Amino acid sequence: MVGETLNAPPRRVSSASASRLLPEHLLYSIFARIGGSGLDTDAFETLRASSRGGFLGKAIAYDNRQEEIPSARIESLRWHPVRLLSFLDSPYYYGAKKKYLDWIASRHLASGRYDLFHSWSGDCLLSLRTAHKLGIPSVLEIPTWHRDRGKIKRGQAGVAPDSRLPWHKRWKESLLLQRERFIEEYDLADLILVLSERAAETFRVQGFPEEKLFYLPRGVDVERFTPGQPPPHFRAVFSGALIERKGVHHLLEAWAQLDLKDAELWLVGSVHDEIKPYLEKYARPNVKVMGFAKHPETYLRQSTIHIFPSQCEGSAKVTYEAAACGLPQITTREAGDVVEDGVQGIIVPPASVDVLAAAIQHLYDHPEIVARMSVAARQRVVENFTWDHFRARLLEAYRVAMQRVR
Repeated sequence: MVGETLNAPPRRVSSASASRLLPEHLLYSIFARIGGSGLDTDAFETLRASSRGGFLGKAIAYDNRQEEIPSARIESLRWHPVRLLSFLDSPYYYGAKKKYLDWIASRHLASGRYDLFHSWSGDCLLSLRTAHKLGIPSVLEIPTWHRDRGKIKRGQAGVAPDSRLPWHKRWKESLLLQRERFIEEYDLADLILVLSERAAETFRVQGFPEEKLFYLPRGVDVERFTPGQPPPHFRAVFSGALIERKGVHHLLEAWAQLDLKDAELWLVGSVHDEIKPYLEKYARPNVKVMGFAKHPETYLRQSTIHIFPSQCEGSAKVTYEAAACGLPQITTREAGDVVEDGVQGIIVPPASVDVLAAAIQHLYDHPEIVARMSVAARQRVVENFTWDHFRARLLEAYRVAMQRVR
């Protein structure tokens, strides 16, 4: 396991040692908001660690939606000039916003006020170049996997804008986030934060040394996400965006094959166009599409099991949430490390409809296994994946990064 052993808490250090190893002024940048749901929660908990530690210098983000951390420590880019390019197609506008965030962060780093930089893959090439030039330690967080997913050898060229294009088209193409950007970021960073063992593997096969990788799984609010009362009949729930990458179409096909009695499937999440044909094809009276839910715990707490057959994730936050709600899960190794096969749920290979159907049938037939896994699931997150665990691991990552450069 990278960084540390999963079930072992981060090593304790004395207060004197901790203050010596931690930075004095952290610069953090992220293409998200501070406070909210999803990645916005991750950003908030990250800043909580440095704010409580007394070393948060500045955070740069696209909005601030929390009140615990002083707003003077957060530079919000909500009213950014890149809004003038909002008429562009999404990939170009998205790339322009990321590069603007990067430019702002690089200017902060150039001031010399910071002694550690933490950002996210795709958000920080110019900033990492600046940090590297000035000898400032840097930490790069990876939201999913290596850009090449372990399938392309390092050093293979990306696609640059064609020099024969008219200047305005070259300019537009330059806004896109090319593969080379991500690859150079990986090389420049002093420490790479990976969310799961599967994510780490995609870097190992590209030749990255183990000491450059640090294991940083997500956390969950175990006071908000709690077990509910078992439903009167078997109810499976999927929580997340309804897209093919998350395996919703495979779940629908498996569910249709089984035709279980006194059972229903809830699909909780935003419905994307690509999944609509599957919803029509596999429509059943016992399949209910709930749509986006601001409070997914409402649905998780009313379910028997959670099914999440994703084909590619960093470490899916919903697997933490479902486990905190005491739900056994049928998921993939690609979704992260929350579930141990046969203990808190069943691990299935992605895109395998028959295996997925067999796993659902198994839990449907064995309520005693569901009950045992439910207890283990809640215990798993309470002992390993609270936000306290996350912040402790993050501080350890900062110590490691600081030692690398000294």
